[in-house]
Amino acid sequence: QVHFVESGGGLVHPGGSLTLSCAASEKISDIGALGWFRQAPGEGRRLLATITNRGDTSYEDFTRGRFTLSRDDAKNTAYLEMRNLGPDDTAVYYCKSIFPNGDWGQGTQVTVSA
Repeated sequence: QVHFVESGGGLVHPGGSLTLSCAASEKISDIGALGWFRQAPGEGRRLLATITNRGDTSYEDFTRGRFTLSRDDAKNTAYLEMRNLGPDDTAVYYCKSIFPNGDWGQGTQVTVSA
């Protein structure tokens, strides 16, 4: 089963940007569908975006065009570029294999604060 390590989180000011990384233990382009999720304090995990093995991406409406998911097959790494961040984006961010279903990793904390 493929495992992921998320990184790139940190403290960012409102209006700032961050790019998160998701390093896979196996060939990332073989994963049927990979998703980025987040869990804000006191809430459940929420899907943000997905990418298929063909490279097709889809986004949840609430990302409002601020998030971009990409993948570097040579590095077996997926990325989530986030722009114009606000306090509501404060959360732990995770990547996960959706198909086939995979385990959750440790996530990476993103804190948006002045």
